Amino acid sequence: MKTKEESTDYMKGIVLNLPETPGCYQYLDDSGTIIYVGKAKNLKRRVSSYFNKEQQSDKTRLLVTKIRDIRYVVVKTEEDALLLENNLIKRYKPRYNVLLKDDKTYPSIAITNEYLPRIFKTRQRHVRGATFYGPYSHVPTMYALLDLCKELYHPRPCRLPMTQEGVINGKYEVCLDYHIHNCAGPCVGKQTREDYMHNIDACREILKGNTGEVARRMKEEMMRLSDEMRFEEAGEIKRRLDLIENFRAKSEVVSNVLHNIDVFNIESEEKIAYVNYLHITNGCINQAFTFEYKKKLDETDEELLALGIVEMRNRYGSTSREIIVPFPVDLPAEYAEQAIPQKGEKKKLLELSKLNVKQYKFDRLKQAEKLNPEQKNTRLMKEIQTQLGLKKLPFRVELFDNSNIQGEDAVAACVVFEKLKPAKKEYRKYNIKTVTGADDYASMKEVVRRRYIRQEADNNPLPDLIIADGGKGQMEVIRQVVEDELHLDIPIAGLAKDSRHRTRELLFGSPPVTIGMKADSQLFRLLTHMQDEVHRFAISFHRDKRSKRQTASELDQVNGIGEKTKALLLKTFGSVKRIKSASAEQLQATLGQVKGHKLFNALHAGEDTGKDI
Repeated sequence: MKTKEESTDYMKGIVLNLPETPGCYQYLDDSGTIIYVGKAKNLKRRVSSYFNKEQQSDKTRLLVTKIRDIRYVVVKTEEDALLLENNLIKRYKPRYNVLLKDDKTYPSIAITNEYLPRIFKTRQRHVRGATFYGPYSHVPTMYALLDLCKELYHPRPCRLPMTQEGVINGKYEVCLDYHIHNCAGPCVGKQTREDYMHNIDACREILKGNTGEVARRMKEEMMRLSDEMRFEEAGEIKRRLDLIENFRAKSEVVSNVLHNIDVFNIESEEKIAYVNYLHITNGCINQAFTFEYKKKLDETDEELLALGIVEMRNRYGSTSREIIVPFPVDLPAEYAEQAIPQKGEKKKLLELSKLNVKQYKFDRLKQAEKLNPEQKNTRLMKEIQTQLGLKKLPFRVELFDNSNIQGEDAVAACVVFEKLKPAKKEYRKYNIKTVTGADDYASMKEVVRRRYIRQEADNNPLPDLIIADGGKGQMEVIRQVVEDELHLDIPIAGLAKDSRHRTRELLFGSPPVTIGMKADSQLFRLLTHMQDEVHRFAISFHRDKRSKRQTASELDQVNGIGEKTKALLLKTFGSVKRIKSASAEQLQATLGQVKGHKLFNALHAGEDTGKDI
């Protein structure tokens, strides 16, 4: 049993590392029972709000006291989160969720299997033989689809059961809908059944989201009407076509054709593998869980996924005859039919499972690194070692940068990172002594030479990696000094920037080659931060030096006027020019009688002030 403090720290770790994506969250009590299910556009922001005491209501405060664990499922859209929340609430009936007593669900669209099928909205999905599309959490979307089918293909709106014998024997009569052109009259043979069923099939394609063929036919019709100068009718077709092309009815969570299917995916590391499980019933996810295996004998992903499939199906009592997996798994043929989809709805479910397992892996890593920051830095050092092929971990990294304006006030800087953390006591500033004009390469040579001759002379540690704030040219001049002159074996990398002065790529080797890294990876962001740090340090030193040169003035030539006095004068008068134009009385008011008199005389020596002081 965890103490209150341990439980609080555990929950805080989960909340801090939640993804900022749409999804559903589940709160569990100390017995592992789900007590609340919610949806969120931003999981981290929404769940965090429960633990903000300033925003807590009495009911929320009571709920929070019961929470001992948090689970969540990430999805791609808010609508998917809404549908998943609805399904999970029905399945688990959590204590703190509002449960609808009539157990209404989101509406669907049904197409019956009658002789002349009907299309209508329903909340009941148990009509025998009917095909259902949805459910739709956004009801206007559902009505837009129904209206589209109605406008394009006029399925019969009446509820009268119709048989083939009744139509043949003339049992039915046309109604008002026929006269107002809402129906083509298939019940009395004014529209053939073949034509009617063709229209119903087109409606099925629209409801499935397969609108390509429908849109193609509509474009042809629109062009024909346009060629016939029937622009008003062509414009109406264009309006319907836009409605089709702008609508996206598909959902990763909902599909009318998927029922009783298990979905599995895996992400693997050197010592741990993560397995995600989704169960699909009636087109909805009603179970989602991610867990991990600690490897002991270098098990393959295929072996671990097979173990995970059996474990999850046993745990949740699944009897699904079909499982969706990313690759073939060694299971008995009679156990379940394996599907490895390459496209379509099943492929999207497999990708959703992959998204969840990646997110779980990422969150576990972030939680571990929050508790042990050294673990993160060790991982990143290992990644640098692997990417660059270094002989040892880069515990000490040194970066160099130059700064000057057209050769004036030329300076350079060296910053040091130990275990990827700034070692600010080791930072060094250098005035360029042997180079005249703006020659960055010669300046870099001078600084690197001075740096490592001094380090060796003082028996100070040498870096495991040198990084130049620049591309191939800077790397080469550093190499010439380090390897050719000083005969040191230190790896050299470079961080090149683009035309907008943003870090573009990491270079390494001789001759330098680009090391492939994603711009949004942790390692790339770390290297960019290191480059920004050496650039900041060099620029600040350059500004200080330039500022001192620019502020050097006649004040510096006056005995008794030190830095503090000079700062006081500049603060009071704003500039040297104003100080010089100040009266003796004004200077004495600021500095006192003696020092003010002395400064006034020094600034106006040789001038006829017209005053005798």
